[in-house]
Amino acid sequence: MSVPGSLAVEHLGDSPLGLGERSPRLSWRLPAGTAAQQAYRIRAGINAVEHDTGWVEGAASVLVAWPFAPLGSAAAVAWQVRLRTDRGESAWSERAVFETGLLDASDWSADWIRPYEPEVAAPGQRPAYELRRRFVVDRPVRRARLYATAHGVYETFLDGTRVGDVELAPGYTNYTRRLPVQAYDVTALLVPGEVALGALLSDGWFRGRLGIFRAADQWGEHTAFLAQLEVEYADGTTAVFGTDAGWESRVSTVTRADLIDGVTEDRRGARGSTDPDAEWDPVEVAALGYETLIWSPAPPVRRIEELRPRSVARVGDRQVVDLGQNINGWVRLDRLGPEGTELTLTHGEALGPDGDVTTEHLKPAVPFLPEPLPAGQVDKVVSAGRAGDSFEPHHTTHGFQYVRIEGHPEELSPADLTGVVVHTDLRRTGWFSCSDERINRLHEAAVWSFRDNACEIPTDCPHRERAGWTGDWQLYVPTAAFLYDVAGFSAKWLGDVAVEQAEDGTVANISPHGLMEGRQGPTAPLQGSAGWGDAVVIVPWELYRAYGDERILAELWPGMVRWLDRTERMAASGRHPARTGPEAPHERYLWDTGFHWGEWLEPGNDVDDFGAFLARDKSDVATAYFAHSARLMARIADVLGRPADAVRYGELAERVRSAWRTEFVTADGTLRPATQANLVRALAFGLVPAEHRATVVEQLVELIRAAGTRLATGFLATPLLLPTLVEHGQAGLAYELLFQESPPSWLHMIERGASTVWERWDGIADDGTPHESLNHYSKGAVISFLHRCTAGLQPLEPAYRRFRVAPVPGGRLTSASAALESPYGRIEVAWRIETEGFRLEVTVPPGTSAEVVVPGGAVRLLGPGRHVVTA
Repeated sequence: MSVPGSLAVEHLGDSPLGLGERSPRLSWRLPAGTAAQQAYRIRAGINAVEHDTGWVEGAASVLVAWPFAPLGSAAAVAWQVRLRTDRGESAWSERAVFETGLLDASDWSADWIRPYEPEVAAPGQRPAYELRRRFVVDRPVRRARLYATAHGVYETFLDGTRVGDVELAPGYTNYTRRLPVQAYDVTALLVPGEVALGALLSDGWFRGRLGIFRAADQWGEHTAFLAQLEVEYADGTTAVFGTDAGWESRVSTVTRADLIDGVTEDRRGARGSTDPDAEWDPVEVAALGYETLIWSPAPPVRRIEELRPRSVARVGDRQVVDLGQNINGWVRLDRLGPEGTELTLTHGEALGPDGDVTTEHLKPAVPFLPEPLPAGQVDKVVSAGRAGDSFEPHHTTHGFQYVRIEGHPEELSPADLTGVVVHTDLRRTGWFSCSDERINRLHEAAVWSFRDNACEIPTDCPHRERAGWTGDWQLYVPTAAFLYDVAGFSAKWLGDVAVEQAEDGTVANISPHGLMEGRQGPTAPLQGSAGWGDAVVIVPWELYRAYGDERILAELWPGMVRWLDRTERMAASGRHPARTGPEAPHERYLWDTGFHWGEWLEPGNDVDDFGAFLARDKSDVATAYFAHSARLMARIADVLGRPADAVRYGELAERVRSAWRTEFVTADGTLRPATQANLVRALAFGLVPAEHRATVVEQLVELIRAAGTRLATGFLATPLLLPTLVEHGQAGLAYELLFQESPPSWLHMIERGASTVWERWDGIADDGTPHESLNHYSKGAVISFLHRCTAGLQPLEPAYRRFRVAPVPGGRLTSASAALESPYGRIEVAWRIETEGFRLEVTVPPGTSAEVVVPGGAVRLLGPGRHVVTA
């Protein structure tokens, strides 16, 4: 028998450095060929002291509670596991290694420092600063760790060699409350002698231009850096070197660095000098404290992939690069021209009629702005004329497929440029393919849209706003959790949602957010919308379903309670101005007050008059989410062992559902308002009485047919549309919508050459004019239909410990397959229609079981192994 594998700690894989948990949970996978675990035994070396649990009876193998005493700071752990299974006792697994970070404020002796900055430049025009100090390593080193963070974005260097491969550290968060620290193993970079520890520091999210308002200084007016290098020598002695008053600073060759606007770099040297010791100034020590320092549960941002451009074309006096794929990241340019050559690189998603890059649709233009703001995404470099020199920007990212290059004296070719894809380093877990190449391209476009919007937080778009909209993530997280391991990524983001929740329970539209995007900015009255604020309930629930993580439910429970208390209070205490006459009893549970985005971006329902949109009654949407979240909270309370709360929220859900029915179900059983979105949501959320479901399904079908067999759903209901049709016996119609090529439709985007999913159904007009973002993942949530209906894979128990495979063939598909690296192991599903009939192959991983249903067949219960089922 083989040994247990895929050892992991929390949601960070097998060897995280800088773990923030004193009692981290452990996971492993059962050996191949086994069916069930009966007991486990964990052995761990903690700071070289061995510990052993002995045999522990039980089947738990995912997020198993830490079995030893809580860990201290900088604890080095090497652990392994052995199992008793139905096939006997395994050998010990290989050891997995992890280290905790500095967990107490008292662990820090370094000072916060700020670069010398006698005058602060205008936002978007501020330089990146070099920081450095020399120190002496006087003997051989056994172990060395660098701990660092910043108010801004930083990179660190030892003797000019970059430390690690993390980009945009320390990441994006609510810096007032939470500031992640990074840990680096620098043992191999330290040799006896004088050593220079340096850093490159820029504005980043902390004080750079941010969001649709391009607001700056949202968390402070000055950047700062904190670093502590802890060295253990071979003879057992130790030393600590850190940031302090002895450090120096100067303006770097990066004379402008902004996440949105872009960077400017003068390769001829700092302040025009190539002397590494020229014009340094003392830093300023800042008393900023350590109380907000945390260790992120998410993996960091890294360079993930490189792409060779499809083409380089000359358009007048400029050259236009086409990567062939819309990405988040930057380009590396390998030929910079003679010394003094000034190059300008403008990044965009679309081309204008003249073949040049256009960014007009990326300029922020909203009712709160007097005029559109610049799109940004412009990098500049001045060549030093060095042979072999290349330009790759620091401390910025762009959302783009095309790059306009101005000022280059030579003809460029695709070999001169490389597209660098940059996003959070998430582990891929899910795949899908089928017999129709257009559907495969749609799936790939949705994957790319998520990748491009998973840079530190889940964003709406990688260029214009880059905002962590709560509504976007609540509707996409089930899809994302199939494609990638987003558990730690989501937990980190939910931490910001939690600290930014108002005392009255209001959940912000965007997390994290600066002052302008929150309760102190012009959008303050727009916070707390149904479908957006409900993310505090829905996202933790979806993480529990995907990963079996009960702790995320417990951690977010107080915020869920405050959100539902606010919702209940608003429903009971207010009334929409459009309602007249005596108040009916059911209106106590009708949520018709406050602002709601509603079914945002419904086709043909553009918001031309924002004032009228604000005033509109959207209680059909809000009350539906009220009922949905209350029902989910009853289920969450059951999981958390809170029976009284389960009863309370279950009863509340029923009262709200009854109110919704009283208000929106007509005497003949149809629904009002008669929109696709309202009907789909009502069916998906269980709001329609059983006796009226057939009537509502018929009404929905009629609405779709009346629209020319096209969808008419907006932001919230689109992910629910196709699965809801399948669930209610309309699989054929669901596939007609999936394969629809006329707008609004998914394949219309693909037929127009989209490599990512558009924000609007009409993202590119018939005349080629682009509208708003061409890289929004929300409408790409349709691919969950491919995973859960076409391939038929759905969890029945958390973490897919028990799952269902019930494929629903349709359209013109003759085959489909999906694979999922679940927490328990790899699940595979593949079906094809043959001359002899329907053939389904299913792989069930050890420790799990499956219910399998083929079209027209009975339910089969399958255990671990590979199975073939025919019909």
